[in-house]
Amino acid sequence: MSRAFVSEEDSQFSGEEVPEIKIPLPPGARNYMTHEGAEALRDELSRLSSKERPRLAAGLAREVAGREGADRDRLIRERSKLRKLERRITYLGKMLARLEVVTPEGQDPSRVAFGAAVTVAETGGEPRVYRIVGVDESDPDRGLISWISPLAKALIGARVDDKVRLMLPEGERELTVTGITYKFA
Repeated sequence: MSRAFVSEEDSQFSGEEVPEIKIPLPPGARNYMTHEGAEALRDELSRLSSKERPRLAAGLAREVAGREGADRDRLIRERSKLRKLERRITYLGKMLARLEVVTPEGQDPSRVAFGAAVTVAETGGEPRVYRIVGVDESDPDRGLISWISPLAKALIGARVDDKVRLMLPEGERELTVTGITYKFA
C-alpha cells in the first residue's frame, strides 16, 4: 500500500500545529478501490486500532509512569510513534468514509476502465501490463497504477489496438493497447 498521508515528521509539530492530513483524491471524489484493496484498507485500520494503538499507548504509559528514570529521548520517540500511528488511523478512516468498491459487473470488457489489467506496448518495446486500481492500492513497481495517474487517465476508455498518447515530464510517449482483462476477486 502506498503511504499517502503527510510525510512530514510530525515530531517537529505540537498540538494544533500538526498539518492537516492530505487526502490524495480530487476534491469531492470517491475513493474507488478493488474489493481486495478495500479489504486490505479495512484490515489495516482494524489492526492499527485494535492492536498497534493499545500496544504503543501502553508502552508510552509505562514510560510516563517511570518518568523520573525515563529516558527523555525514548519518551519523545514513543510519543512520535503514537502520533504517526494516530495520523495513519485518521487517514484510513477518511479514505474508508469515501470508499466505493468497483466490481466488474456492468463494465464493458472491450474498453479500459477501473480494475482492468491492460497490456500496452511502445513501438519496438516490450509489452507491459498495468492494472488500474485505487490510490491506496497503487504500486507502480508491480504494475498497479492509480486511476488518477496520467497513465491510467490516458488508458481509460481505450480499446484493443487503440493508440494512446501519454504526456510525461520527459516527453510524449505513444502506447498501443494490446489486451484488456478484468480479474476481480
